[in-house]
Amino acid sequence: MKENNTLKEIAGELMRASSVLIFPHISMDGDTLGSSIALCRGLRDKGKTAYVAIEEEIPEYLRFLDDGSCTFDIDVISEPDLCVCVDCAHIERFIHRKDKFLKGKATMCIDHHRTSQGFADFNHIDGRAAATAEIIYELLNEIDVAVDKIIGEAIYAAIITDTGNFQYSNTRVESHLITAELFNLGIDHSYVCMMLYQNDRIEKLHISGKILGTIKMMASGKAAMAYVTREMLDRAGALMTDTEGTSEILRNISGVELSLFAKETKFDETKFSIRSKTWVDVSEISMKYKGGGHKRAGGFTINKPAFEAIKMIEADIEEYFASHSGGNDN
Repeated sequence: MKENNTLKEIAGELMRASSVLIFPHISMDGDTLGSSIALCRGLRDKGKTAYVAIEEEIPEYLRFLDDGSCTFDIDVISEPDLCVCVDCAHIERFIHRKDKFLKGKATMCIDHHRTSQGFADFNHIDGRAAATAEIIYELLNEIDVAVDKIIGEAIYAAIITDTGNFQYSNTRVESHLITAELFNLGIDHSYVCMMLYQNDRIEKLHISGKILGTIKMMASGKAAMAYVTREMLDRAGALMTDTEGTSEILRNISGVELSLFAKETKFDETKFSIRSKTWVDVSEISMKYKGGGHKRAGGFTINKPAFEAIKMIEADIEEYFASHSGGNDN
Protein backbone atom coordinates (compact mmCIF):
# COMPACT_ATOMS: atom_id res chain seq x y z
CA MET A 1 0.00 0.00 0.00
CA LYS A 2 1.24 3.47 -0.89
CA GLU A 3 1.44 6.39 1.51
CA ASN A 4 -1.84 7.45 3.11
CA ASN A 5 -2.13 11.18 2.44
CA THR A 6 -3.72 13.65 4.81
CA LEU A 7 -7.05 15.23 3.96
CA LYS A 8 -5.24 18.55 3.52
CA GLU A 9 -2.89 17.00 0.96
CA ILE A 10 -5.84 15.48 -0.89
CA ALA A 11 -7.62 18.84 -0.90
CA GLY A 12 -4.50 20.50 -2.29
CA GLU A 13 -4.28 18.06 -5.20
CA LEU A 14 -7.96 18.54 -6.01
CA MET A 15 -7.53 22.31 -6.05
CA ARG A 16 -4.48 22.07 -8.33
CA ALA A 17 -6.47 20.08 -10.92
CA SER A 18 -8.55 21.84 -13.56
CA SER A 19 -10.35 18.70 -14.74
CA VAL A 20 -11.39 15.75 -12.57
CA LEU A 21 -12.97 12.45 -13.58
CA ILE A 22 -14.60 10.53 -10.71
CA PHE A 23 -14.98 6.74 -10.62
CA PRO A 24 -17.59 5.00 -8.42
CA HIS A 25 -17.40 1.22 -8.10
CA ILE A 26 -19.49 -1.27 -10.08
CA SER A 27 -22.76 -2.50 -8.57
CA MET A 28 -23.27 1.03 -7.30
CA ASP A 29 -24.62 1.52 -3.80
CA GLY A 30 -25.70 4.67 -1.99
CA ASP A 31 -22.25 5.44 -0.64
CA THR A 32 -20.21 5.22 -3.83
CA LEU A 33 -22.80 7.14 -5.89
CA GLY A 34 -23.76 9.69 -3.25
CA SER A 35 -20.11 10.38 -2.43
CA SER A 36 -19.17 10.70 -6.11
CA ILE A 37 -22.00 13.10 -6.91
CA ALA A 38 -21.32 15.21 -3.82
CA LEU A 39 -17.63 15.47 -4.74
CA CYS A 40 -18.43 16.25 -8.39
CA ARG A 41 -20.88 19.01 -7.54
CA GLY A 42 -18.49 20.46 -4.97
CA LEU A 43 -15.67 20.58 -7.52
CA ARG A 44 -17.91 22.20 -10.11
CA ASP A 45 -18.79 24.85 -7.54
CA LYS A 46 -15.06 25.57 -7.32
CA GLY A 47 -14.88 26.10 -11.10
CA LYS A 48 -13.51 22.67 -12.00
CA THR A 49 -14.57 20.55 -14.96
CA ALA A 50 -15.82 17.40 -13.25
CA TYR A 51 -17.87 14.33 -14.16
CA VAL A 52 -18.75 10.98 -12.64
CA ALA A 53 -17.82 8.22 -15.12
CA ILE A 54 -20.11 5.18 -14.90
CA GLU A 55 -20.32 1.93 -16.89
CA GLU A 56 -23.74 0.62 -15.83
CA GLU A 57 -27.22 1.98 -15.31
CA ILE A 58 -27.75 3.64 -11.94
CA PRO A 59 -30.00 1.44 -9.78
CA GLU A 60 -33.54 2.78 -9.95
CA TYR A 61 -33.74 3.54 -6.25
CA LEU A 62 -30.65 5.79 -6.51
CA ARG A 63 -31.45 7.67 -9.71
CA PHE A 64 -32.91 10.62 -7.83
CA LEU A 65 -29.38 11.47 -6.67
CA ASP A 66 -27.98 12.21 -10.13
CA ASP A 67 -28.02 15.94 -10.80
CA GLY A 68 -26.48 15.55 -14.26
CA SER A 69 -23.03 14.65 -12.94
CA CYS A 70 -22.98 11.07 -14.29
CA THR A 71 -21.98 10.08 -17.80
CA PHE A 72 -21.33 6.90 -19.78
CA ASP A 73 -18.92 8.85 -21.99
CA ILE A 74 -15.58 7.77 -20.57
CA ASP A 75 -13.85 10.34 -22.79
CA VAL A 76 -15.99 13.28 -21.69
CA ILE A 77 -12.67 14.64 -20.41
CA SER A 78 -10.04 13.54 -22.89
CA GLU A 79 -7.00 14.02 -20.64
CA PRO A 80 -8.09 14.47 -17.00
CA ASP A 81 -5.70 16.25 -14.70
CA LEU A 82 -6.89 13.97 -11.93
CA CYS A 83 -8.82 10.68 -11.85
CA VAL A 84 -10.43 9.93 -8.48
CA CYS A 85 -11.94 6.60 -7.47
CA VAL A 86 -14.44 6.77 -4.62
CA ASP A 87 -15.30 3.97 -2.18
CA CYS A 88 -13.11 1.49 -4.11
CA ALA A 89 -10.88 -0.86 -2.13
CA HIS A 90 -9.08 -2.12 -5.22
CA ILE A 91 -8.86 -1.33 -8.91
CA GLU A 92 -10.93 -4.38 -9.87
CA ARG A 93 -13.96 -2.50 -8.55
CA PHE A 94 -13.97 -0.50 -11.79
CA ILE A 95 -12.00 -2.88 -14.00
CA HIS A 96 -13.63 -1.84 -17.32
CA ARG A 97 -12.72 1.81 -16.67
CA LYS A 98 -9.28 1.05 -15.28
CA ASP A 99 -7.38 2.11 -18.41
CA LYS A 100 -9.04 5.52 -18.42
CA PHE A 101 -8.37 5.92 -14.69
CA LEU A 102 -4.68 5.22 -15.20
CA LYS A 103 -4.51 7.77 -18.03
CA GLY A 104 -5.14 10.58 -15.59
CA LYS A 105 -2.14 12.85 -15.15
CA ALA A 106 -2.48 11.86 -11.50
CA THR A 107 -4.70 9.32 -9.73
CA MET A 108 -6.40 9.42 -6.35
CA CYS A 109 -8.31 7.00 -4.10
CA ILE A 110 -10.72 8.14 -1.37
CA ASP A 111 -12.07 5.20 0.60
CA HIS A 112 -13.11 3.84 4.00
CA HIS A 113 -12.53 0.10 3.54
CA ARG A 114 -9.98 -1.46 5.88
CA THR A 115 -8.97 -3.79 3.03
CA SER A 116 -8.25 -0.91 0.63
CA GLN A 117 -5.00 -1.37 -1.26
CA GLY A 118 -4.20 2.33 -1.68
CA PHE A 119 -3.18 1.83 -5.31
CA ALA A 120 -3.35 5.44 -6.56
CA ASP A 121 -0.75 8.22 -6.63
CA PHE A 122 -2.62 9.92 -3.79
CA ASN A 123 -4.64 7.94 -1.23
CA HIS A 124 -6.80 8.84 1.71
CA ILE A 125 -8.08 5.68 3.40
CA ASP A 126 -9.91 6.11 6.69
CA GLY A 127 -11.20 2.80 8.03
CA ARG A 128 -12.85 4.55 10.96
CA ALA A 129 -15.38 6.31 8.75
CA ALA A 130 -18.79 4.64 8.58
CA ALA A 131 -19.11 5.74 4.95
CA THR A 132 -16.84 7.31 2.38
CA ALA A 133 -19.36 10.15 2.35
CA GLU A 134 -18.17 11.19 5.81
CA ILE A 135 -14.70 11.70 4.33
CA ILE A 136 -16.15 13.58 1.35
CA TYR A 137 -18.06 15.89 3.69
CA GLU A 138 -14.87 16.73 5.59
CA LEU A 139 -13.02 17.16 2.29
CA LEU A 140 -15.61 19.58 0.93
CA ASN A 141 -15.25 21.64 4.09
CA GLU A 142 -11.47 21.54 3.63
CA ILE A 143 -11.74 23.05 0.14
CA ASP A 144 -14.34 25.55 1.37
CA VAL A 145 -17.33 24.31 -0.61
CA ALA A 146 -20.69 25.67 0.49
CA VAL A 147 -22.57 22.40 0.93
CA ASP A 148 -26.01 22.92 -0.63
CA LYS A 149 -29.21 20.87 -0.49
CA ILE A 150 -28.24 18.59 -3.40
CA ILE A 151 -24.79 17.84 -1.99
CA GLY A 152 -26.27 17.41 1.47
CA GLU A 153 -28.90 14.93 0.32
CA ALA A 154 -26.31 12.91 -1.60
CA ILE A 155 -24.12 12.68 1.52
CA TYR A 156 -27.11 11.88 3.72
CA ALA A 157 -28.22 9.06 1.38
CA ALA A 158 -24.70 7.67 1.42
CA ILE A 159 -24.40 7.70 5.21
CA ILE A 160 -27.79 6.16 5.96
CA THR A 161 -27.39 3.38 3.41
CA ASP A 162 -23.91 2.42 4.61
CA THR A 163 -24.92 2.50 8.28
CA GLY A 164 -28.25 0.75 7.74
CA ASN A 165 -30.09 3.81 9.04
CA PHE A 166 -27.58 3.97 11.91
CA GLN A 167 -28.25 0.34 12.92
CA TYR A 168 -24.85 -1.10 11.98
CA SER A 169 -21.85 -1.28 14.29
CA ASN A 170 -19.85 1.00 11.97
CA THR A 171 -22.04 3.95 13.05
CA ARG A 172 -20.03 6.44 15.07
CA VAL A 173 -20.55 9.79 16.77
CA GLU A 174 -19.35 11.62 13.65
CA SER A 175 -22.07 9.91 11.59
CA HIS A 176 -24.73 11.58 13.73
CA LEU A 177 -22.91 14.91 13.96
CA ILE A 178 -22.53 15.19 10.19
CA THR A 179 -26.17 14.23 9.74
CA ALA A 180 -27.22 16.92 12.23
CA GLU A 181 -25.25 19.49 10.21
CA LEU A 182 -26.99 18.32 7.03
CA PHE A 183 -30.38 18.76 8.70
CA ASN A 184 -29.38 22.32 9.58
CA LEU A 185 -28.59 22.89 5.89
CA GLY A 186 -32.22 22.10 5.04
CA ILE A 187 -32.02 18.66 3.43
CA ASP A 188 -35.35 16.93 2.83
CA HIS A 189 -34.62 13.74 4.78
CA SER A 190 -38.17 12.42 4.33
CA TYR A 191 -37.84 12.66 0.55
CA VAL A 192 -34.47 10.89 0.57
CA CYS A 193 -35.83 8.06 2.74
CA MET A 194 -38.95 7.72 0.60
CA MET A 195 -36.89 7.39 -2.58
CA LEU A 196 -34.52 4.89 -0.99
CA TYR A 197 -36.94 2.70 0.93
CA GLN A 198 -40.48 3.27 -0.36
CA ASN A 199 -39.86 3.06 -4.09
CA ASP A 200 -39.69 -0.66 -4.93
CA ARG A 201 -40.59 -2.15 -8.30
CA ILE A 202 -43.26 -4.87 -8.13
CA GLU A 203 -40.70 -7.18 -9.73
CA LYS A 204 -38.54 -6.76 -6.62
CA LEU A 205 -41.26 -8.32 -4.50
CA HIS A 206 -41.70 -11.16 -6.98
CA ILE A 207 -38.01 -12.05 -7.04
CA SER A 208 -37.69 -11.60 -3.27
CA GLY A 209 -40.25 -14.35 -2.74
CA LYS A 210 -38.34 -16.69 -5.05
CA ILE A 211 -35.01 -15.92 -3.34
CA LEU A 212 -36.38 -16.45 0.16
CA GLY A 213 -37.54 -19.88 -0.99
CA THR A 214 -33.89 -20.87 -1.49
CA ILE A 215 -32.75 -20.15 2.09
CA LYS A 216 -30.50 -22.81 3.57
CA MET A 217 -29.46 -22.76 7.20
CA MET A 218 -25.93 -23.86 8.12
CA ALA A 219 -23.66 -24.22 11.13
CA SER A 220 -26.51 -25.22 13.45
CA GLY A 221 -28.52 -22.14 12.53
CA LYS A 222 -25.67 -19.65 12.92
CA ALA A 223 -25.40 -19.03 9.16
CA ALA A 224 -27.96 -18.54 6.41
CA MET A 225 -27.47 -18.58 2.64
CA ALA A 226 -29.74 -17.86 -0.31
CA TYR A 227 -29.16 -17.44 -4.02
CA VAL A 228 -30.51 -15.98 -7.23
CA THR A 229 -29.85 -17.28 -10.73
CA ARG A 230 -30.21 -15.52 -14.05
CA GLU A 231 -33.10 -17.85 -14.88
CA MET A 232 -34.92 -16.78 -11.70
CA LEU A 233 -34.47 -13.13 -12.64
CA ASP A 234 -35.73 -13.70 -16.17
CA ARG A 235 -38.85 -15.53 -14.98
CA ALA A 236 -39.69 -12.73 -12.55
CA GLY A 237 -38.88 -9.99 -15.05
CA ALA A 238 -36.50 -8.64 -12.41
CA LEU A 239 -33.09 -7.00 -12.47
CA MET A 240 -30.12 -7.87 -10.29
CA THR A 241 -30.56 -4.50 -8.59
CA ASP A 242 -33.96 -5.75 -7.40
CA THR A 243 -32.13 -8.17 -5.11
CA GLU A 244 -30.44 -5.41 -3.07
CA GLY A 245 -30.89 -5.85 0.66
CA THR A 246 -31.19 -9.64 0.60
CA SER A 247 -28.04 -10.15 2.70
CA GLU A 248 -29.50 -7.93 5.40
CA ILE A 249 -32.82 -9.81 5.36
CA LEU A 250 -30.99 -13.09 5.89
CA ARG A 251 -28.93 -11.60 8.72
CA ASN A 252 -32.15 -10.53 10.45
CA ILE A 253 -33.11 -14.15 11.09
CA SER A 254 -33.05 -14.92 14.80
CA GLY A 255 -29.91 -16.80 15.81
CA VAL A 256 -28.07 -16.05 12.56
CA GLU A 257 -24.61 -14.55 12.96
CA LEU A 258 -23.53 -14.76 9.31
CA SER A 259 -25.50 -14.35 6.09
CA LEU A 260 -24.43 -14.99 2.53
CA PHE A 261 -26.25 -14.15 -0.69
CA ALA A 262 -25.02 -15.69 -3.95
CA LYS A 263 -25.74 -13.91 -7.23
CA GLU A 264 -25.18 -15.71 -10.53
CA THR A 265 -23.92 -12.91 -12.74
CA LYS A 266 -22.53 -15.09 -15.54
CA PHE A 267 -22.45 -18.81 -16.32
CA ASP A 268 -19.05 -19.13 -14.64
CA GLU A 269 -19.18 -16.18 -12.20
CA THR A 270 -20.94 -15.99 -8.85
CA LYS A 271 -20.81 -12.91 -6.62
CA PHE A 272 -21.34 -13.23 -2.87
CA SER A 273 -22.55 -10.52 -0.48
CA ILE A 274 -21.70 -11.43 3.11
CA ARG A 275 -22.85 -9.88 6.39
CA SER A 276 -22.42 -10.59 10.10
CA LYS A 277 -24.09 -9.42 13.30
CA THR A 278 -21.62 -9.33 16.17
CA TRP A 279 -18.34 -11.25 15.99
CA VAL A 280 -17.57 -12.77 12.59
CA ASP A 281 -15.05 -10.62 10.70
CA VAL A 282 -16.40 -11.01 7.17
CA SER A 283 -13.41 -9.22 5.65
CA GLU A 284 -11.33 -12.21 6.78
CA ILE A 285 -13.61 -14.56 4.85
CA SER A 286 -13.88 -12.24 1.84
CA MET A 287 -10.13 -11.78 1.52
CA LYS A 288 -9.71 -15.55 1.29
CA TYR A 289 -11.45 -15.24 -2.07
CA LYS A 290 -9.65 -12.03 -3.06
CA GLY A 291 -12.60 -9.88 -2.03
CA GLY A 292 -12.79 -7.26 0.68
CA GLY A 293 -14.96 -5.09 2.85
CA HIS A 294 -15.48 -4.33 6.50
CA LYS A 295 -15.80 -6.41 9.67
CA ARG A 296 -19.56 -6.75 9.27
CA ALA A 297 -20.05 -6.36 5.50
CA GLY A 298 -18.06 -7.61 2.55
CA GLY A 299 -18.13 -9.41 -0.75
CA PHE A 300 -16.18 -11.54 -3.17
CA THR A 301 -16.47 -13.28 -6.53
CA ILE A 302 -15.88 -16.95 -7.35
CA ASN A 303 -15.32 -17.84 -10.99
CA LYS A 304 -17.53 -20.92 -10.95
CA PRO A 305 -21.17 -21.62 -11.84
CA ALA A 306 -23.55 -20.73 -9.02
CA PHE A 307 -24.22 -24.16 -7.59
CA GLU A 308 -20.55 -25.18 -7.68
CA ALA A 309 -19.57 -21.97 -5.90
CA ILE A 310 -22.35 -22.38 -3.34
CA LYS A 311 -21.32 -25.96 -2.56
CA MET A 312 -17.73 -24.84 -2.02
CA ILE A 313 -18.75 -21.97 0.24
CA GLU A 314 -21.09 -24.18 2.29
CA ALA A 315 -18.18 -26.45 3.19
CA ASP A 316 -15.97 -23.48 4.09
CA ILE A 317 -18.64 -21.88 6.29
CA GLU A 318 -19.26 -25.09 8.20
CA GLU A 319 -15.51 -25.42 8.75
CA TYR A 320 -15.24 -21.75 9.79
CA PHE A 321 -17.84 -22.07 12.52
CA ALA A 322 -16.43 -25.39 13.69
CA SER A 323 -13.01 -23.76 14.16
CA HIS A 324 -14.48 -20.62 15.78
CA SER A 325 -16.98 -22.35 18.04
CA GLY A 326 -16.19 -20.05 20.97
CA GLY A 327 -15.85 -16.90 18.87
CA ASN A 328 -17.50 -13.77 20.12
CA ASP A 329 -15.37 -10.64 19.95
CA ASN A 330 -18.11 -8.15 20.73
